[in-house]
Amino acid sequence: MTPTDPVAALRGAVEAAARALRDGEPTGSRPTLERPPKPELGDYSSNAAMLLAGSLGDNPRAVAERLRDELEGDSGLAPELERLEVAGPGFVNFFLADSWYLRALGDLLAAGEGVGPSPAESPEKVLVEFVSANPTGPIHVGTGRNAAYGDSLARLLQAAGHEVEREYYVNDAGSQIGRFADSLAARMRGAEPPEDGYAGEYVGEIAARLRAEGVDPSEREALEERGIEEVLKEVGSTLERFGVHFDNWFSERSLYAKGEVDEALAELEKRGHTYRHEDALWLRTTDFGDDKDRVLIRSNGEATYLTPDIAYHWDKLQRGFERLVDVLGADHHGYVARVRAAIEALGADPERFEALTMSLVHIVEGGERVQMSKRTGDFVTLDELMDDIGVDATRWFMLWRSHETTVDLDLELARSQSNENPVYYVQYAHARIASILRKAEEGPGSAEAAVVSGRVPLEESEKALVKRLLEFPEEVRAAAARRAPHRICAYSTAVAADFHAFYRDCQVVGADGEGVEGSRLALCLATKRTIAAALGLLGISAPERM
Repeated sequence: MTPTDPVAALRGAVEAAARALRDGEPTGSRPTLERPPKPELGDYSSNAAMLLAGSLGDNPRAVAERLRDELEGDSGLAPELERLEVAGPGFVNFFLADSWYLRALGDLLAAGEGVGPSPAESPEKVLVEFVSANPTGPIHVGTGRNAAYGDSLARLLQAAGHEVEREYYVNDAGSQIGRFADSLAARMRGAEPPEDGYAGEYVGEIAARLRAEGVDPSEREALEERGIEEVLKEVGSTLERFGVHFDNWFSERSLYAKGEVDEALAELEKRGHTYRHEDALWLRTTDFGDDKDRVLIRSNGEATYLTPDIAYHWDKLQRGFERLVDVLGADHHGYVARVRAAIEALGADPERFEALTMSLVHIVEGGERVQMSKRTGDFVTLDELMDDIGVDATRWFMLWRSHETTVDLDLELARSQSNENPVYYVQYAHARIASILRKAEEGPGSAEAAVVSGRVPLEESEKALVKRLLEFPEEVRAAAARRAPHRICAYSTAVAADFHAFYRDCQVVGADGEGVEGSRLALCLATKRTIAAALGLLGISAPERM
């Protein structure tokens, strides 16, 4: 944000007053500064007195009285205080003067397009690995939720000051690749795919392209290579359309080609964490909290799927990433403990590994879940959903609930252009502000040139909107730290609601009173920038017109 953060300054004044009561000693737990549940309890409230009571040997209300006196004596804070009240068991409630709000609005305006948090105190080098669907077919809506979440999380982590890379792990070395090649070969010969193969129109489409190229259906290796290329080309196009970009596409086959699987196995053996049993190679994952040991190499010499995954995470650590974030599908719950155990067995800190498991997404129309797709035969593709409701609505409805919660995506709601549709509601607020600012530019008003001081008293809805905008940096920090993009959806909706209330209560263009129009235009501009920044973190557009 801007170096002058009004809420941070207010919190700093509380902490300074608390230290003064302790003769300069730190207070231990950091006092809160929060908006109370009811407007009559003030603009902000702090629990500092309750935290100090034990160390000062006094009851919280008495400490709150002393804290209030200390704050009222703060020469920097006092002019912007209307009054302080002690309430309940010992809360100190702040009632702020209009001058505080006008200065805060000036700070918001000065931040320009750079609204958001200051950089993290301890930034990390983070690898976010997400999507990583098998290269055997198009992206479906479940994987689309994974894509929206992983991309938004990466945006949040970057906004919070971390160094982030996005990676797609291409599972191009498993048995599914052989089954996919067999399915292509069957279609190229005009036959049905094998029972355990891949059906759907897309297999026939790829087979037709390969046949036109002259690829021999009996050349399995060529089929595998070209089939993967064709699928990844389509996957990349779908994700690009969805606003998702990857820094790296990491091939599972490369782990074998570069000898990294053998290196990881050798490291585990050197550390004494593998053993032989019934001609198979096992990893002692039970030593690290897993419920049973895991097979790495079967008795027939084949690697289990866990083995290249261990090598892949070993590779991530070798590349110097301090935090490994994996966004996993709903069927990966048992996977987490064994990978964490393997990372610890390799001598790395398992706390550096985070697995975020996505819940399912269901498409609903007319109250019924939609099960089928013409193109795939068994699932709805992400492209089909975007064709229906658009990119913005698709991303919003995949992000507006916690990743741990199943989503029923209501197509009728997502298609509607009404306030009941939350993404429309937020985008409309942005477009309405753009319209107001265009109208102001046609007259004498200007948000950019507004002087936001020395005007008549503010309306309550103006104050409420300023306070909401000031919450944005902390909301971004919290959403990044808690891996919770859905918080930004909720925040965006709250900003839009507060703006609509402000616009209902307050005339903007042509408002009477010295400085009133200018300050309200400034508030509109600050709101527009904040909505755009919030939607940007979700990968959603902020339209100028609707």
